[in-house]
Amino acid sequence: MKWKLILSFLLLTTCFVASGQEKPAEKGLIKISVMYPYAEGKTFNMAYYEAKHMPMVAGFLGSNLVKYTIEKGLSSGIPDQPLPFMAIGTFYVKSLREYQAAIAPNREAIRADFAKYTDVAPVILVSEVVK
Repeated sequence: MKWKLILSFLLLTTCFVASGQEKPAEKGLIKISVMYPYAEGKTFNMAYYEAKHMPMVAGFLGSNLVKYTIEKGLSSGIPDQPLPFMAIGTFYVKSLREYQAAIAPNREAIRADFAKYTDVAPVILVSEVVK
C-alpha cells in the first residue's frame, strides 16, 4: 500500500512539472501591456492579431524583446459583470529606451494595422516587473 502512495505522489509531481508551467518574467524587465477594452458591438480578430500584428511589432523590437504573450479575455473576475478586456498583448523588453526608439519610427505602421483586427482603441500600461 505504501508503494502505491509513493507511486501516486511521483506521478502527480511529474504531471505538475510537465504541465508546462511558464517561467515567470524576470525581475527588472519592462512590461508593455496593450489592453483592448470590451465594449458592446466592438470587434477583435484574434487570428489576425496572433498571426500578423503581434509578430510585426515583435519584429520591430529586435534583440531588446525577451518574449511576448497574447491573452484572450474570457470573463470578468466578478460573476455577471461585463468582460473588462477582449484581449491583452504584452511585450517583455530589457530596456524602455530601446523599446521607445524601436516603436517611434514604426508608430504609424502599427496604428494603421489596428483597423485590420479591431475597432477599439487600446489602453497601454508600461510597468516594471518587480517579482
